[in-house]
Amino acid sequence: MAFNMTSGGGRRSRGLPAMAEINVTPFVDVVLVLLIIFIITAHVMDYGIEVNVPKTKTVASTAKELPVVQLSAKSELFLGSDPVNLVDLPAAIHARFPGQTTVFFKADQKLPYGQVIQVAAELGTAKFNVNLVTQPDSPRH
Repeated sequence: MAFNMTSGGGRRSRGLPAMAEINVTPFVDVVLVLLIIFIITAHVMDYGIEVNVPKTKTVASTAKELPVVQLSAKSELFLGSDPVNLVDLPAAIHARFPGQTTVFFKADQKLPYGQVIQVAAELGTAKFNVNLVTQPDSPRH
């Protein structure tokens, strides 16, 4: 193995080893920018009316293309983010989501049980499968 140290045409200075470290600063910058973007936009992903749902151990996931019926703490009924009357609810679901038989139902936990059951019964009478939306319960230690 031979090399020429007198020519000075090489890339390295005489006697210094090659740099073996990877510069991670650009990678960290990109990751921090993405983190900030996700923090700012995270609240936008949870759209709709503010409903304080009860907590349980199991949670059903919702999809955006399925109808979500929401009953607010003020007993206001919504289909997605649009207000709707209880009597007109089945027709509104059929109009916006033709052929859909599954409905996700969010109700504020402070509402009287009778109001929640009244909406669930109306959906059941219209032959919808009603899935109740809850929050995950915090683990007990």
